Amino acid sequence: MVDVSGTNDPLLEVNNIEVIYNHVILVLKGVSLSVPKGGITALLGGNGAGKTTTLKAISNLLQSERGEVTKGSIRYKGEVVQGRDPAELVRKGVIQVMEGRHCFQHLTVEENLLTGAYTRVDGKGAVAADLEMVYGYFPRLRERRTSQAGYTSGGEQQMCAIGRALMSRPEMVLLDEPSMGLAPQLVEQIFGIVKSVNENEGVSFLLAEQNTNVALRFAHTGYILESGRVVMEGLAADLRENPDVKEFYLGMSDKGRKSFRDVRSYRRRKRWLA
Repeated sequence: MVDVSGTNDPLLEVNNIEVIYNHVILVLKGVSLSVPKGGITALLGGNGAGKTTTLKAISNLLQSERGEVTKGSIRYKGEVVQGRDPAELVRKGVIQVMEGRHCFQHLTVEENLLTGAYTRVDGKGAVAADLEMVYGYFPRLRERRTSQAGYTSGGEQQMCAIGRALMSRPEMVLLDEPSMGLAPQLVEQIFGIVKSVNENEGVSFLLAEQNTNVALRFAHTGYILESGRVVMEGLAADLRENPDVKEFYLGMSDKGRKSFRDVRSYRRRKRWLA
């Protein structure tokens, strides 16, 4: 595996994992990646590439879907963590924001945020300070703090889900498809907040995303998954300039923007797997 972590020590290391569902369906096939401490790492690929499965393997949420890691290892701060209780991993500082903007619909926005602090033992004052910190990053949530989450917009629910994760004081957030179903302006806003949280609070992010263009502008490093395998990895800036990534994921080539009909030929060529 290529070292893309720069000078930072890896906070998370996924080494050659294999994931099988229902004891039969092989979904991940030797996936390896690392997330440097204080970094933003993008996990890219189309629908069905294995991005969500990778995140759930890390956060130990596969069992509820009859999935299991059958090979390889997952280490957080050098400690093997696969097979642990998901709540234990949260206490260690790793939390996942699920795809689909999951909120407690019947609770208010502020009540949703406060549920993120349920594992904390540092007192009400610290929790209140972090609530103000979250409102600082998401001013819209302050405005809607007394509204039922189920009656807020999709963008507000995504902000609420990320804010709730931040209330646990995580060292690492696993962020699954944050742009899904959101208008482009909101996507830019949310990724900008992720970048600010990373820079100001030192939170590391592993984000699974289909929007390659946006993800590579905000991430430091990236991995591209195809059919459960890592087919390309590197610094985000290098991936943005890679001709294959430009053509097959950004819809661009040296001759300019390509039509979907032209880009579709990638399925037949698979140049980086040759």
